[in-house]
Amino acid sequence: MRKSFFCFFASTIVFIGIASGISAQPKPYSPPKLSNKDSWSMILMPDPQAYVKLAKNQPLLELMTAWISTNIDSLNIKLVLCTGDLVEFNEMISPRASERLNPNGTKVDQPSKSQWESVARSFARLDGRVPYITATGNHDYGYNSMENRRSNFNKYFPIDKNFLTQKIVREVALDAEGVPTLTNAAFDMTTPHGKKMLIVTTEFAPRDTILSWASQVVNQAKYKDHTAILLTHSYMNAKNERFEKENYPNKDGNYGAAIWRKVVQPSKNIQMVFAGHIAAENDPRGHVAFRTDLNAGGKKVQQMVFNAQALGGGNAGNGGDGWLRILEFLPDGKTVKVKTFSPLFAISPTTQPFAWRTESYDEFTFELD
Repeated sequence: MRKSFFCFFASTIVFIGIASGISAQPKPYSPPKLSNKDSWSMILMPDPQAYVKLAKNQPLLELMTAWISTNIDSLNIKLVLCTGDLVEFNEMISPRASERLNPNGTKVDQPSKSQWESVARSFARLDGRVPYITATGNHDYGYNSMENRRSNFNKYFPIDKNFLTQKIVREVALDAEGVPTLTNAAFDMTTPHGKKMLIVTTEFAPRDTILSWASQVVNQAKYKDHTAILLTHSYMNAKNERFEKENYPNKDGNYGAAIWRKVVQPSKNIQMVFAGHIAAENDPRGHVAFRTDLNAGGKKVQQMVFNAQALGGGNAGNGGDGWLRILEFLPDGKTVKVKTFSPLFAISPTTQPFAWRTESYDEFTFELD
């Protein structure tokens, strides 16, 4: 009888793991640590929108940024990037959707103001601790998803929100309302290994004027020896194909294929592209993509998409099971180790065995030139 109960319990745990998109055969837990004591790390956070749209999920995003803050020294974290879609609804005022004025309590129960306050509060845990840069996604504009290019981003993420981010800002472009904000900006930092990095972030579906600006920035002589990163929201699908177009109301936007043709491929220094946006309910593979191509300088461009918003119960679930990515930059200046980790699962001994995702698309190494 006791043996039968144990088998039933074990089978139930495995079933729950499979249903949640986590490994049915987890490896023994060990907390994150650098493989080389002289490495430094960058944290990549996926789209936060599903954490902030429900009151019950909002603490999970704070848990993630609290974990980052706690591990700044042990993992030598020097930068945090976020892929955008900071909120589910930028503005809950629309003549076509009364539920945006009155959240239905199932798909969303927080008004847009609360969503923006939540994501800003979560990132505030990092203010003065580590610089962070976030893209803006389609849900960060308009009412629901890019009905226009108005956004509350600058109200909640002004340039002086985090003085450590402000210190590395070098270039800022005008948003669609003619205001200089961090929706389109370039940041310059020096890594612990003495390598110069240029990080350029763009608005969702960037306009031609923004792509021209980004191209002009990365091609300046003062950045020719920098390792450049492009951070944007929409770039590739789960088949590792760059988007040619998407069905959003705006008619002036560029997507992955055009971003590649107009900015990334012609450059000689962009070596990494990071994005989010894609999702598939309870399917980790449907949230990620990766490919490598060469830029005009003959250098490898490592293009990575990472998201998690529909894990942990789907679009009405817990927001993404707390998954984030740790990118460890080794002292050789070339090798980058990627690992996918959940502070949510790691917080309890009961769930710690599921805190790492170790499939080949979740744990891998790539090289920089």
